[in-house]
Amino acid sequence: MLQRFDEQNRNLIVNINGQLVHRDDAGISPFDSAVQGGDAVWEGLRLYNGRIFKLYEHLDRLHRSATALSFPEIPSREKIVDEIKRTLAANKMRDGVHIRLTLTRGVKITSGMDPRLNQSGPTLIVLAEHKAPVYAKTGLTLITSKIRRPTPEILDPRIHHANLLNSILAKIGANNAGADDALMLDTDGFIAETNATHVFIVRNSELATSRVGACPEGITRATILEICAAERIACTETDLTLDDVYRADEMFCTGTMGELAGVIKVDDRIIGDGRVGLMTKRLSVLYAQRTALEGVEVVE
Repeated sequence: MLQRFDEQNRNLIVNINGQLVHRDDAGISPFDSAVQGGDAVWEGLRLYNGRIFKLYEHLDRLHRSATALSFPEIPSREKIVDEIKRTLAANKMRDGVHIRLTLTRGVKITSGMDPRLNQSGPTLIVLAEHKAPVYAKTGLTLITSKIRRPTPEILDPRIHHANLLNSILAKIGANNAGADDALMLDTDGFIAETNATHVFIVRNSELATSRVGACPEGITRATILEICAAERIACTETDLTLDDVYRADEMFCTGTMGELAGVIKVDDRIIGDGRVGLMTKRLSVLYAQRTALEGVEVVE
């Protein structure tokens, strides 16, 4: 699976600290913390018919992550929403849009790791692209990565930081193996997530998802848990092993950029009957119903 260039995005207007510029003219300082050390936090948002689904949940997570990294200044929710609105208006966007929101510690007075070198406030980047959900509806193939997800003692996964080398290394392994993505384990050998998404399995019409000790607290994941509770679909959060995955009737991934995506093969094992399962399809419909009706209006 490789995303392709969308011609609609050729003349994108991007927002860097309130300045709206053509994508080809955009840039940040080489002294910015994102360049110097991946010192930034981010969120992925999706626009549905003028509304951003779970916007405030995403902004709350952004704020928590920036607070955990001791950012001395964090833009207000109102400021961020205003910049999102300006960016969408500049691009005349209303639907089928993914927004990458990045907040860095800002520009340093000289290169170096020390956060005390950051004395000019944070950098806020709003990148909105025409982008449909990125995963194929026919099902994904995964390989188990040799790269492990670290424990909170090493790096707390609740910090939604922009240093994604752990995931990139796992993705390289998946690419080399001809798989769509990589399934990643924690240091105890339990399922954490993929390099980009959370995972659920289905057994006997009941769902199970891995604990979030070694992965972020996903907002799409939380939405699926909400849907299961509302629809009285049994779902547990537990330690999952590779054997649980191999013996599952169904498996699917969740994330803002890809929504729900069925998994049909892990390593050399076919999951279920090798097709996207009925529970995955049912939850995809229920998720789509929510995104069609809920969200914060940002385009009039």
